[in-house]
Amino acid sequence: MTQMITNTRDADGVITMTWDMPGRSQNVFNQESMDALDAAIDEAAGDDACVGIIITSAKKAFIAGADLSMLSALTEAGKSADELTATAGGLSTILRKLETCGKPVVAAINGTALGGGYELALACHHRILADHPKIKVGLPEATLGLLPGAGGTQRLPRMIGVQASLGLLMEGKQLRPEKALKTGMVDALAAPDELLAKAKEWILANPEHSKQPWDQKGFSIPGGGMDEGKTLQTLMVANAMFAAKTYGNYPAGKAIMSCLFEGLRTTLDAGLIIETRYMVDLLLDPTAGAMIRTLFLNLTDANKLVRRPEGPEKRVPTKIGVIGAGLMGAGIAYVAAKQGIDVVIIDRDLEKANGAIAYATSKLDKAIARKRSTEEKKAAILARIHPTADYADFDGCQLVIEAVFEDRDIKAKVTQAAEAVIAPDAVFGSNTSTLPITGLAEASSRPENFIGLHFFSPVERMALVEVIRGEKTSDECLAWALDGMQALGKTPIVVNDARGFYTSRVFGTYITEGSEMLAEGIAPALIENAGKASGMPMPPLQLADEVGLGLMYQVGIQTRKDLGDAAPTNASQPILEELVTKHDRTGKRSGRGFYEYSEDGKRLWSGLRDMFAAKADQPTADELIERFLYTQALETARCMDQGILLAAPDADVGAVMGWGFAPWTGGPLSYIDRIGAAEFVRRADELAAAHGDRFTPPPLLRRMAAEGKSFY
Repeated sequence: MTQMITNTRDADGVITMTWDMPGRSQNVFNQESMDALDAAIDEAAGDDACVGIIITSAKKAFIAGADLSMLSALTEAGKSADELTATAGGLSTILRKLETCGKPVVAAINGTALGGGYELALACHHRILADHPKIKVGLPEATLGLLPGAGGTQRLPRMIGVQASLGLLMEGKQLRPEKALKTGMVDALAAPDELLAKAKEWILANPEHSKQPWDQKGFSIPGGGMDEGKTLQTLMVANAMFAAKTYGNYPAGKAIMSCLFEGLRTTLDAGLIIETRYMVDLLLDPTAGAMIRTLFLNLTDANKLVRRPEGPEKRVPTKIGVIGAGLMGAGIAYVAAKQGIDVVIIDRDLEKANGAIAYATSKLDKAIARKRSTEEKKAAILARIHPTADYADFDGCQLVIEAVFEDRDIKAKVTQAAEAVIAPDAVFGSNTSTLPITGLAEASSRPENFIGLHFFSPVERMALVEVIRGEKTSDECLAWALDGMQALGKTPIVVNDARGFYTSRVFGTYITEGSEMLAEGIAPALIENAGKASGMPMPPLQLADEVGLGLMYQVGIQTRKDLGDAAPTNASQPILEELVTKHDRTGKRSGRGFYEYSEDGKRLWSGLRDMFAAKADQPTADELIERFLYTQALETARCMDQGILLAAPDADVGAVMGWGFAPWTGGPLSYIDRIGAAEFVRRADELAAAHGDRFTPPPLLRRMAAEGKSFY
């Protein structure tokens, strides 16, 4: 069996400590690897012939950070604060031993170093980073509701200053080599094949450099310590900006600033104790556990295709077809070409199809301007996109994605035209946000190979794809569609067919609730502020403008035509009808919606005051926040109850990644678990009595409440 960490001393007395965790693609910190590091440090420090230590990795990456499965278990195991302190402070203690071991230590960072991996580098006396454009270093813990708990909040500001550290810590920024060097996160760059030689060279040139600056007499924090006015002002401004931006939903940011404010006033050893205390506070808070579970564990499972049927052999497409060269189709073609896949994209004529080339060119030119691509890469990507007006060019495509207008007749025509050319077992995917897949598959001669692929816009930035299985979709089709989404670099969730599927259906309840509030006479500004305070990325009325009031109005009309009296009723449709037909307010694109848009910015349309008389007794923002979150969580639970959603992890990943459901909750089902099914049902019944049947809990939640169950 491969040893986890090996120490190898060369003829000059330099020990190379090499990480290579067996059975893993990346090195991570867990109890086993922490014990191995502890032992390796003792071995090297106790070797009288050792003149210095180089720490590096045998993996492609340096160290990916903490094993978040372990952290997730800590947040859910009901451990006491004392038990968590012993565990959470373990790595911090080991890294402190490393930097005080009496030997000069160099981090030879051969690949990406994040979280605990970069904290290990911080505990070394010198940091040399391999100069490769794909490598990143950083402390991303805040994005998962945590803080860097192995000295990151204490060593980084002592190394580069408080002001330079704030954004890196609070926003979890990850920097490429050139930027990392400029910021001071590393001391030097080296070509990958010269990394170890440069590290050894530094040790031999600095044999006495075995103390950190903060362990030396007279040390002062770069840019000013905590008692200096400039530093205090920086923290005060940062605190105010953070509070205004997050509305108190993310305790990690506040904890990080507390670590700085308290820890940097004292010694490093005392600062590490303070950091551990705040880390334990976050582990005891449900926010971190929910964010880790959804944004790492569940997300990782989705990317590994956990819902893929086991039988069919893996099939990775080498050539795909795209129908429609609008923004969605062009985006899909661009993403596929970037992933090395040949794309044939068709439209009504060659000129329109060439729009995909123009779209990709625009994106690539911007990437080149930002030094994130090259002319050579641009040429290779563009060469993979083949515009056409002839369906015969689809011959050989293993996957075809239709991305035309949301019209059944148009979709039926292009389906039949493509199926006349492609192989019988090729997957045909319809990109639609609302139209039931089973109905669209009626136009197909091979409905078993017809599936829904709901991409999100802009395609190149939105990772989620909602994969919708129709009534006749086969296991092979589902498996190969998932293989295709993985090849495109997307995160797929799998749902069963229904109008609006999952994401569009639940997302719509947020906008609809804003309309319900308007109809009740709640002030538009209060509605919008509560939407932002709930943690949603955009307030509901502004979001409606972004989607398009005209589009939503037409979707409502189509739904009424399709379902007749069975169509759901809500307050939004009459509001949309009046805004669109009487006031010609169709949304942001026209510059006229719930908001007025101009070069100077946007503001709520004054005419809303005439349409909706404000009632005298306005609710609190907290009441509205609760309604926004409950209405989405309830609709998600209905999707689970009706079998549209297959698993709770897909629900939460889809919500957070698809429409930005308040990430601090971990997703709508995690939000229900946070409250508890019994309490959630009790409060939902109160909301239903006050505001309508849309808040009535589905049978699934009532059963869970009665049986004391949870989604996780």
